[in-house]
Amino acid sequence: MRQAPEQLSFLPPLPFCPTWPKRGTPADRALGMLMDGRMIDHPDFEGSTQSWRLGAVIFTLRTLGWPVETIEVPSPTDDNPHRIIALYHLDGKYTAQALALNGGGT
Repeated sequence: MRQAPEQLSFLPPLPFCPTWPKRGTPADRALGMLMDGRMIDHPDFEGSTQSWRLGAVIFTLRTLGWPVETIEVPSPTDDNPHRIIALYHLDGKYTAQALALNGGGT
């Protein structure tokens, strides 16, 4: 797994204050899966939502302020021995903070 170098900053981090996605959207469903503590990949998401657009949904969540982490996992095939897939995860501390900011519910 490759780790990108981290830029040091002398500024304090921005406060965690995400925007909730619109109810019933793929972003809302993905966020629910992540807030349940799940690591999700494309097959998980497609099986739950019938949507193959997980990358776009994760981009949307990040745009809304959700710090979704990507974990790259080698997943070679005969046709692509260097294939890497992405697992997405939301640290539990953000789930707790979001629920506290929102009065305990979404």
